[in-house]
Amino acid sequence: MRSTAELTHEYRSDTLDLTHSGYFVIVDEFSRVVFSCGDIEDFVFYRSSAKPIQALPTIALGLDKKYGLTDEESAIFAASHMGEDFHIAALERIAQKTGISEDMFLMKPSSPISFRSNEKRINAGLPRRKFYHNCSGKHAALILTQRELGGAPEDYWKIGARVQNVVEQAIKTLSETEEIRLGVDGCGVPVFAVGMKHIAIAFKNLACTDKIGDEDMERAAVSFIPRMNRYPHMISGTDKLCTMLNEDENIVAKGGANGVYGLGLKQQRMGLAFKVADGSEKAWPLLALEALSAIGALKEETRTRIESLHPYIIRNDNGEEVGRRALAFKIDI
Repeated sequence: MRSTAELTHEYRSDTLDLTHSGYFVIVDEFSRVVFSCGDIEDFVFYRSSAKPIQALPTIALGLDKKYGLTDEESAIFAASHMGEDFHIAALERIAQKTGISEDMFLMKPSSPISFRSNEKRINAGLPRRKFYHNCSGKHAALILTQRELGGAPEDYWKIGARVQNVVEQAIKTLSETEEIRLGVDGCGVPVFAVGMKHIAIAFKNLACTDKIGDEDMERAAVSFIPRMNRYPHMISGTDKLCTMLNEDENIVAKGGANGVYGLGLKQQRMGLAFKVADGSEKAWPLLALEALSAIGALKEETRTRIESLHPYIIRNDNGEEVGRRALAFKIDI
């Protein structure tokens, strides 16, 4: 039985209307828990928040350099992208340079998540594409790595495939745990669950690369993580939280499906993670803003960006302010 804690409250007028529960944890550079809510030993699937880790074996093998991929192009390996023009252009260049093709990707053809991009597609009479899928950057990296390791590229998505074995080891290394559970993600590839605190530990290690206990993974992270900061639009898209957070060069951040989010702080040498148990992403901006503020890692420009997502204000369909969000606990570190 899971043991969660109340994370955020939503009020209509002054009446409590909705409570989001889940887990919240902050660790220091030595992987010690300095603050937590909920049972942080409970297993939680990384979902797409694992993508910065899943990209590391590809970089460790030097495949970005082998095929002449730019830092901006390879940044999409860690993306849950919106299918905007610049995302698709990067994927097309990767395919051209590496010789992989769109039909090698496991997922079914999809539409862009970006409303504007999808409207543009429909108006142009263009079909759905596998490249539009938000996980296609990750799949490109997995296919390239599977092929480089001598495995059949068409098997890249299977549990036990060569690439999946090295990705699993990367997850264990960065998360500092051997206790891992496997499932199948929404896009069809293996997905990994660890104790909640280990997601925070992993993001601390992504931010503090000298704490990674593997030389190859450390070198890969030193090379790759700054690309997320230089090209944050590749990690998600226009006006999205992941983009806004990674614009701050002190932060490495990535969210995943069903309410999980991880952040690493380079200067403060800390990691934090939270999981909204009902899967909602609406509480993310508030939790990120309050956590960064409590830690003393919130730059004014980062605050301004996140506040554009209205973390505290609830509006109805007519744009009228009808309520507010508030943290349900006090962050005490």
